[in-house]
Amino acid sequence: MDKYLAASGERSRSEAAKLLRAGMVRVDGSVERNPARKIDPNAQSVAIAGEMVTDQRLQYYLLHKPAGVLTAARDSRAATVMSLLPAAFLRRKVLPVGRLDKDATGLLLLTNDGELAHRLLSPRRHVPKEYHAWVRGELTTEDVQAFGSGISLSDFTAKPAELRIVSASRSKSLGVLLLQEGKFHQAKRMFLARGHTVLKLHRAAFGPLRLNADLPEGAWRKLTSKEIEALRQVVSGGAPATPGC
Repeated sequence: MDKYLAASGERSRSEAAKLLRAGMVRVDGSVERNPARKIDPNAQSVAIAGEMVTDQRLQYYLLHKPAGVLTAARDSRAATVMSLLPAAFLRRKVLPVGRLDKDATGLLLLTNDGELAHRLLSPRRHVPKEYHAWVRGELTTEDVQAFGSGISLSDFTAKPAELRIVSASRSKSLGVLLLQEGKFHQAKRMFLARGHTVLKLHRAAFGPLRLNADLPEGAWRKLTSKEIEALRQVVSGGAPATPGC
């Protein structure tokens, strides 16, 4: 029983045993407390606190990444996003898709579906990402035009990107940026090339996924079956290119 509960990817066997002993687990509607009980998942229903448990080989999660943690599986010097998640995620190789800067916040997709992750990150797929950027200085229509034409950086020319100005003053501005690339520090470098230092960067959407306001920083949730299907459509070319749709 404890092995089956751990196989769902969200808990270790010891954590599963604690849930059993606490009377949180029901088999076919009856409370079960024995971690050693044999279970037939094809013939019996198992629930934790009323939520059905399934052994899903491929798993998909969305994390609201806070600032101050690295987007990495492990790091000997700093905390990573995996420290915010159950230990079972790392054991099942549920890992981040792409990266967010350490000081950036926002939507981070995690999965052990390696094929889907590879396709989402492929430059050929042009999966859009939406960033909200608070920058120093006043954003102007000239900045919008420059982003739309593609900005030359030291090692490559960024592809045309859509920049929308939300607010602008002489000291600080807020812009919404749609990128179809995801190179190292790309958003920050593009703004800096226009003379604007990024003060805060937040990813609000990745392909069809959008970060809702009700998911606080550091929290995570499973993707819905509809969201998973939308991601698969994106990489097959059958979904809209607008983030969050």
